[in-house]
Amino acid sequence: MEFVVAIDGPAGSGKGTITKLVGERLGFINIDTGAMFRCVTLDIIKKGIKLEEENKIKEMLEKIQIDLKENGEVFLNGEEVSKTIRENEVNNLISQVSMMQIVREKLLELQRKMAQGKNVIMEGRDIGTVVFPNADVKIYLDASPEERAKRRLKQNQEKGISSSYEEVLESIQKRDQKDTTRKIAPLKKAQDAIYIDSSNRTIEEVTKEIIRVIKKKEG
Repeated sequence: MEFVVAIDGPAGSGKGTITKLVGERLGFINIDTGAMFRCVTLDIIKKGIKLEEENKIKEMLEKIQIDLKENGEVFLNGEEVSKTIRENEVNNLISQVSMMQIVREKLLELQRKMAQGKNVIMEGRDIGTVVFPNADVKIYLDASPEERAKRRLKQNQEKGISSSYEEVLESIQKRDQKDTTRKIAPLKKAQDAIYIDSSNRTIEEVTKEIIRVIKKKEG
């Protein structure tokens, strides 16, 4: 039996936190696709590969090992990188990497394999439109850029990552522009997705609403 929940939305909308909470409460496996793209970006940086060197990226993708632990830790090729994948060096490159066809194809394959025969909740930018267009439940989670910048700044501070509100807001606005206008799998709400604006709502309120939607669908 397989039940798939797809949660899409822009950077800082609360997807990661809420997906984790919903997954824990319902016993669903949480697959963080954003972390997977960040791992690919970090591996490219670590290996000193230029984005135009597609053959080298293809070779790297054939060997890459991404392990998402239940406690939220992320491992890249055996190394714990949960904090490193959130730093500015990765932030500045991830949009370009995530637009690459060979990267998306590889991660699409991995994401679908991870979900086979399981109850999963997956968050990203194209889960309900591309990765799982037939997902049982689709949510589009949004918030204002200003609110998202405040949240991301707080996350950075908690992780010891140095940044200012202005830097974070500018980064989010640039990311939104790139994500919504890219040719390959742009960020957009699936036609049958439920839209939730979390700007003035608590994490708990949004989490409970999504759980209600899932339970109703499960019958």
